[in-house]
Amino acid sequence: MGAVDFGYLEGFAAGDRRVVSEVLTLFRQQAEAWVLSLDAADPAWRDVVHTIKGSARGVGANALGDICAAAEAEGPTGLAAVRAALEAAVADIAAYQARA
Repeated sequence: MGAVDFGYLEGFAAGDRRVVSEVLTLFRQQAEAWVLSLDAADPAWRDVVHTIKGSARGVGANALGDICAAAEAEGPTGLAAVRAALEAAVADIAAYQARA
């Protein structure tokens, strides 16, 4: 299984491919901004991780959501795992959109 459960999002959007595409495109755009704040020196890193967690779960990137929850609890040492999981989710989304 990939980093994103696209079936979840497709079901939530009642199969409307346009909605799915718009949501995934927005997620990818937001990810570009989020990654810049995934730095322990950024005082807002925990808020960003919390935002990513909610957005990830909304699109079906449950592993990313879980990793974000762990980073919120453990502190900035979890940021590398968040970055890696975010990159995996974005890559999975890009591949999905290329096939659609």
